[in-house]
Amino acid sequence: MNAGHLALDAQEQSWPLDKPFRISRGARTEARVVVVTVTDGQHIGRGEAVPIRRYNQSPASVLAQIESIKSRQCLDRQQIQKLLPAGAARNALDCAFWDLEAKISGKRAWELANIPLAPEVKTSFTISLDTPAAMAAVAKVHATAPILKLKLGGDDPDLARVKAVREAAPAARLLIDANESWTSDHYCKVAPALCQFGIELIEQPFPADADEVLETLDHPVPVCADEGCHTTADLPRLKNRYEMVNIKLDKSGGLTEAMLLTERAREAGFKLLIGCMVCTSLGIAPARLLASAADYVDLDGPLLLAGDRHHAVSYDNGRIGIPPRELWG
Repeated sequence: MNAGHLALDAQEQSWPLDKPFRISRGARTEARVVVVTVTDGQHIGRGEAVPIRRYNQSPASVLAQIESIKSRQCLDRQQIQKLLPAGAARNALDCAFWDLEAKISGKRAWELANIPLAPEVKTSFTISLDTPAAMAAVAKVHATAPILKLKLGGDDPDLARVKAVREAAPAARLLIDANESWTSDHYCKVAPALCQFGIELIEQPFPADADEVLETLDHPVPVCADEGCHTTADLPRLKNRYEMVNIKLDKSGGLTEAMLLTERAREAGFKLLIGCMVCTSLGIAPARLLASAADYVDLDGPLLLAGDRHHAVSYDNGRIGIPPRELWG
């Protein structure tokens, strides 16, 4: 496959959320995604990515990155790794090429990637940052979900939020995500108390550029790197700071690098969480390939939308099925 035979297109789409989604950095009411289509005239491959403001990306900047390489000769998945940095633009292109390869070969993407796919995996459901009472109300609605993930804010009500959710959903497994909002003092105050509520992991308590403090603090609960882990190049720095890494295709720049990161992280002794941004099923499908071998799965993006794509990935009380062929891969 090369650029002489391929037509490439990229468009921005907006998908309204079911309700506003808040984390420590702010709130949103829609998922803004970029969808790439690549065709050889007979088969069409698609990939979706979410531009991330935290990494200075916008739909316009991602579209500009994609536009900048459209005229290249011999454009393929390997070339994209060299031409674009890890991020949303490369993710959309990489996943579109995987989809196209699957369509052309008549095989599923996980067969091409030689990844065993479990028929279903359990995902966490994310409760966005709010008052303890409001978060407990959401937890009560989702009390039968296998795993709940709570967004925390680095402020005084954090422990009250955890306590309220635990009381509302006594049987659910609980994870927390601070999105870089904590200080060392807050960590030392909150972390030891989390064990009594059965919290299984703390995701990115400190800013990614100030996480060296984790080397000197106790870890009563395992700590997971999110904003601090993008590609395999990050792993050596994370070694004495985290027990786990969150792998997202929008950070790694696609399934190709995410597969490598999964392998290298395991070799380095990290546990794995496969995560996502707020996106549609088209963004979830490639990440679903990595979920079978993960310790934790957080692929609930479509559950936060008011509506999803045709041929969506199936969700049944926290269990994700196999992506339909008509959707991707």
